[in-house]
Amino acid sequence: MYEDLKKIIDGSDKMVFFGGAGVSTESGIPDFRSEDGIHNAMTKYNLPPEVIISLPFFEKKPEIFYDYYISNLLRYKEAQPNKAHLALAKLESQNKLLAVVTQNIDGLHQKGGSKNVLELHGSMHRNYCMKCRAFYETDYLLEPENCENGVPLCKKCSGIVKPDVVLYREHLDQKVVSAAVDAIGKADVLIVGGTSLVVYPAAGYLNHFKGSRLILINKSKTDYDSMASLVINDSIGVVLGSVVD
Repeated sequence: MYEDLKKIIDGSDKMVFFGGAGVSTESGIPDFRSEDGIHNAMTKYNLPPEVIISLPFFEKKPEIFYDYYISNLLRYKEAQPNKAHLALAKLESQNKLLAVVTQNIDGLHQKGGSKNVLELHGSMHRNYCMKCRAFYETDYLLEPENCENGVPLCKKCSGIVKPDVVLYREHLDQKVVSAAVDAIGKADVLIVGGTSLVVYPAAGYLNHFKGSRLILINKSKTDYDSMASLVINDSIGVVLGSVVD
């Protein structure tokens, strides 16, 4: 299977990679939907994580949101790219990869060297005041003097600072969505990795692919396996790290 994937990659110069949480697990970042993430939310707050990181909850109880967000997401802000991130950056440098479309907010694709990264769910490394739109680095959120009851406030207008991440029940950035759809529509090879494709609207992006080769790389099977030209049930880092020269 690895040899088949290598041949497909070698023969393409219009690839797009679409990735999910599984791309970052090899960098030590667990999926917040994993047992640990759910356990942490239910044990401490008696609420599922999907509720805590929703826009209505953020607006109503930002102090609880930030307590969970900092403890369960920002704790991984120093994570480093793994073999998958580095392999994709190399393919882009070889003018073979048009774009990386990611559901992750960790910024590891950029840290690994990728330039054209379309972040469907935003980034934990960007933060904005909800009133005046002033920009803040992530470290600003972690300094007690910048916070009131654990909630970071803007030093210019005292508005609440919000991570530039798309929360549950919040609309995706349509410019990013359009760019992702456009890239996928232009690709002759779409490599989907580290995602079980069970969450919408992300899974729906596959419907925009008009190319000849759909590659699915995931540790577990997906409902889309029958549509793929090649399915590899293995670690995305191991696979891409082995195949990309």
